[in-house]
Amino acid sequence: MASTIFPSTEPQFLRFSSRRSVVHSTRGIVSCTQPLAAAAGIEILRKGGNAADAAVAVAAGLNVTEPGSTGIGGDMFCLYYDNKTKKVHALNGSGRSGQNMTIDQIRKDLKIPDGEAGQIPMSSVHAVTVPGAAAGWVDCVERFGSGQVTMEDILTPAIKLAEEGFPVSELSATFWAASEESIRKASPNGSEMLKKDSNAQGGSRAPKAGEIMKNPTIAQTYRRLGREGKKGFYEGEVAEQLVKVVTDLGGHLTLEDLKHHAEVGTEPVDPISLKYTGQGVGERTDGHGIELWEHPPNGQGIVALMALGILQELEKAGKIPQWTANDHNSAGHLHAVIEALRIAFADAQWFVTDPNVTKVPSASLISPSYLSSRATLFSPTEALTTPTHGSPAHSRSDTVYFCVSDSSGNAISFINSNYGGFGTAIIPKGCGFTLQNRGANFSLDKGHPNALEPRKRPYHTIIPALTTNVKDGSLHSVYGVMGGFMQPQGHVQVFLNQLVFGLNPQEALDAPRICIGPGMPDASGKMSNAVISVEEGIRPEVVEELRKLGHHVEVVSGYGRGVFGRGQIIRLHEDDGQRVWSAGSDLRGDGAALPL
Repeated sequence: MASTIFPSTEPQFLRFSSRRSVVHSTRGIVSCTQPLAAAAGIEILRKGGNAADAAVAVAAGLNVTEPGSTGIGGDMFCLYYDNKTKKVHALNGSGRSGQNMTIDQIRKDLKIPDGEAGQIPMSSVHAVTVPGAAAGWVDCVERFGSGQVTMEDILTPAIKLAEEGFPVSELSATFWAASEESIRKASPNGSEMLKKDSNAQGGSRAPKAGEIMKNPTIAQTYRRLGREGKKGFYEGEVAEQLVKVVTDLGGHLTLEDLKHHAEVGTEPVDPISLKYTGQGVGERTDGHGIELWEHPPNGQGIVALMALGILQELEKAGKIPQWTANDHNSAGHLHAVIEALRIAFADAQWFVTDPNVTKVPSASLISPSYLSSRATLFSPTEALTTPTHGSPAHSRSDTVYFCVSDSSGNAISFINSNYGGFGTAIIPKGCGFTLQNRGANFSLDKGHPNALEPRKRPYHTIIPALTTNVKDGSLHSVYGVMGGFMQPQGHVQVFLNQLVFGLNPQEALDAPRICIGPGMPDASGKMSNAVISVEEGIRPEVVEELRKLGHHVEVVSGYGRGVFGRGQIIRLHEDDGQRVWSAGSDLRGDGAALPL
């Protein structure tokens, strides 16, 4: 059985294999972008914690070791698979705008004239929304945790990393260096998250790869959270310093906003899903197919479901063939994926918002009848010209996605983010973390469903994914691909890599990807087709065929490959009566999958 799921020979169509092996374990696995953070999760599993407990330890460890991608000053979402009940649970740990955040006030602060289009800059203090991660971590442990470890236990590995210091990894050092000036200028407290160096400007600088970095102030924040729970973050010293730095810079968050989030912030929600039986998937799963689960809006996971649903409808209608191994990353395969995603994004960019404020027709958007109607827009011979609002913007992988499984058969798909880089790079004094810039995703158009309003959650890019076997509801995998608007695109491509093209978890992540970017203006200023970034390793003749179909294609190599995100996968199968976890970790990151 294992040999059919995980082929021993590398397919000829695969390029840029990392030669990382799939990691197997019968007890549990942590897969994330930073081995030291993965080790923090393993430590909690060894102490008797479960997947949810270990995930929070990983999130805290990543905040210390990779603060350019994530942090307690940002937001989180998770999908948790409970093996006893065979149910998928979702937690929305995203923060809201402040009670004084109105379009009129922000347009006035940003000096945007009436009638003129505008948006909140990523670096603006007005992009700061209430951080949801701290409450999300606590609520995740309380709702899904084992009860065998305390919050203080869970945060201890990250506290040790912060106080004793850790060697900085390569990509993290690169992110740090790129953001050094932003950290220095964003607030008076930038030195807290830079390495002390008497020879550097201001006595501090970004740490280099392999250098020891300490962050004792984040350790203090963690101790408060571990000891006092949510009150340790949303009230008292941390909250006061957070509001002070925002207010000093002209922002509008209040202590009441923070306290409000602690009381009502993290929200248990019903996950959304789509049963996928197209492209031969049913033949690999006893004829029943795979159900892909995503977090509902205000997250953009619905884009992945819509795109997969459109591909399924295209196959039913005979507009695309049933793909074989030789079709992987062919022009026909990539053209269909690109167009399905562009159609899905066109809807999501309008409809995805906070469903507690504005109704989001999620069920209708992923219904077979609606997806069938949207599939009629597809042409196998030419690229669509989409509305400008339907083309997502490029976003570097400034998020961390990770997954954890445990010996009881539970698994969690977890994502935590600052949004862009170090977020706003604004640091509350003595706290050791930066504040996110998620509010930049709000629309400043009063007629838009995602328009800024007081205490509203914006369109969110971060999304975890989880798959189950339709035949019995058993877990198939937890996985995700981080990176702004790349995320649902990565979800679709990695899903197809595994379920249609038969790649093992590591191969599915290694395979070159595409990323839909912003539209390009022609000579008259009219928006034409979106830029399609194609990762080096996809055959040159495929690139030319895509161009002939009307796609604006750019080949991306080297460090620029970060635009394609960094993913993690943990997959489950059984052999000889035992549960076997099998994991991969993206070659585009510093990470690894560690077995228990």
